[in-house]
Amino acid sequence: MIEIKSLSHSFGKKLVLDNIDLTVPDGTVLGIVGINGAGKSTLLRLLAGVYDSKGCVLYDGKSPSLAKTRKDIFFLPDDPYYTATSTPEKTFAFYKAFYPNIDKVVFDSLISKYAINPKLPLRSFSKGMRRQVFIALALAAKPKYMLLDEAFDGLDPLSRKIFKDAIIKLVEDENTTVLISSHSLRELEDFCDKFVLIDNNKIKNQGDIAEHVASMCKFELAFLQEISKESFEGMPIVSLEIKGRFATVVLEGESTEMRRRLESLNPAVMDELPLDFEEAFIHDVESERRE
Repeated sequence: MIEIKSLSHSFGKKLVLDNIDLTVPDGTVLGIVGINGAGKSTLLRLLAGVYDSKGCVLYDGKSPSLAKTRKDIFFLPDDPYYTATSTPEKTFAFYKAFYPNIDKVVFDSLISKYAINPKLPLRSFSKGMRRQVFIALALAAKPKYMLLDEAFDGLDPLSRKIFKDAIIKLVEDENTTVLISSHSLRELEDFCDKFVLIDNNKIKNQGDIAEHVASMCKFELAFLQEISKESFEGMPIVSLEIKGRFATVVLEGESTEMRRRLESLNPAVMDELPLDFEEAFIHDVESERRE
């Protein structure tokens, strides 16, 4: 279990994270979301022990600064380090010094699926290909805790599928806890259990992704005459867009009950539209800005 208590961090006078509290149970796949500069990468670096921090981070009650704790943690940053002479083979050998039990069979299998030559220098690879190599290392290490920053960046759709399938298998087989930040929220929705939204230096929302998306519903309505915002007063509106006789509304609540309330406006046509995690995220952030 990961425990984060009163965690804060600043760069100079700029406060990035302010008094963060979070508990992540074992076997959880947690998506960390937020706009650019919200502090997602900083949080992962603090959890990996890259930065010193004000507050407390514990893995099973132990500090990540301890060697016996670090061997259970694999942190994959957005820009992993490699040298001019690094190849996939040499990089695997380097990581084996830190992760003695890293699985060469798993690594070779993933490298093969990605169609990567293990003897070529990483500097000759595209960003996506280098990302594939480091993802293969992370999965082969089979850590208890995996921290992934912008994990899907540069990956093509097939590579993303291979990656997601491998993470799901790792969680099922090893009970690995995965914390992953990404701007690709539709990808996170596919396989994350939980989410944390960071905004204005704090955790603004967290919970089960499916439950959060289900807590809102979206409708498109058409009326015989022009409609005004005042007609929707008293409803739990997340967002409302009106264009003449047409309205698109996102409401907080169970869809059947919200449909019943909207029917009281006597629309000529009413259709419920799908709502995904990306839209829910946008509405969360916009709502925070309005407060």
